[in-house]
Amino acid sequence: MKKIKKFKIKAHTKQSGTLIPLSFNNRFPIKVKRIFFIHGSKNKIRGKHAHKKCSQYFIPIHGKILLRIKTLDYKKNILLNHKIRTSVLVPPKYWCEIKFLSKNSIIMVACDMYYDPKDYLSNFKKYKEHLNNL
Repeated sequence: MKKIKKFKIKAHTKQSGTLIPLSFNNRFPIKVKRIFFIHGSKNKIRGKHAHKKCSQYFIPIHGKILLRIKTLDYKKNILLNHKIRTSVLVPPKYWCEIKFLSKNSIIMVACDMYYDPKDYLSNFKKYKEHLNNL
């Protein structure tokens, strides 16, 4: 499986505010086909699935978010915070959960695939079976 990668998001700050650009050019880690935003209430969990083929790039927009990532023999928790400006690229075949740690948190997710319900592994038992059959 490909490795999870962390990226620092560049920002340009002036007295009037902060500009955070994202360019989906050939240096961006994936070819973006879909973007969505998830709003979450404090201590609520979203995700709870893996993808067979889709890579996901998680970018915190507001608040603190805990990204829980695991496989059969690997576990990692990554704290995402819009103030720290760290983003994470999660390749396919990693089980992901998003826990919102602060009120009114928002995360943006950029994907390299269009929505396909057949790409989702939403049951951990089936996820394990899928990995064992690779």
